[in-house]
Amino acid sequence: MKNKSYRSWLTTVAVSLALVAIGFAAAGSAEAQRRRNWDGYPNLGGSYDLRQTALNAGFNEGSKEGRNDRSRNRLRNYTDFSAYNNATKDYSSRLGDRDLYRRYFQLAFESGYDTENPNNNNRSDRDRNRDYDRDRDRNRDDRHWGRDWNRYGQYGGSNELRQTALNAGYNAGNKLGRDDGRRGRTRSYSDFSEYRNATTDYSSKLGDRELYRRYYRQGFENGYEDGVKGY
Repeated sequence: MKNKSYRSWLTTVAVSLALVAIGFAAAGSAEAQRRRNWDGYPNLGGSYDLRQTALNAGFNEGSKEGRNDRSRNRLRNYTDFSAYNNATKDYSSRLGDRDLYRRYFQLAFESGYDTENPNNNNRSDRDRNRDYDRDRDRNRDDRHWGRDWNRYGQYGGSNELRQTALNAGYNAGNKLGRDDGRRGRTRSYSDFSEYRNATTDYSSKLGDRELYRRYYRQGFENGYEDGVKGY
């Protein structure tokens, strides 16, 4: 009888220790997430809390989807995921600009997905072009922003950086869009070296190069669509 009681006591102790270990592991994982180093990601502006929250949420979501896809031996485009397209998990208005939050979230989602499913980097050009075509389809509506820069995104940086990039991108895109419009054709933005490089008129005195490229491409996309339509 005593041996039976002793074995029962040992089982209880073992289970308790296992639960404690799991608790420590979970706490360690949460702490690691909080301390993840985001220094390698661009700083597009906004508050510290906005950037940290968006990058952490995006990376976690991307990692989760990447692990799931790796276990199923499959690859998907980022835009196949509603979490990526919405990019608002853990967002609240107290953090600040929603569009800026989405930009950070999507950057980290891509990194998290590729970290867990690295073969995704070998997607075919056809799949990548499909991504650009989807983006274009979303943009091909009756929107015509032209050179009203107030209607374009605000991702941080100086006013001079933003204005220079949007203007340079719009001019390049509009010129190429007009050429394609006259030929009765349209192409993916990624077909153009101007769009891929996105550094026309850039100089280091303006500030962050990656932020410049982000503005430039937004201007290019709208300029190209306006050019194709004859604006």
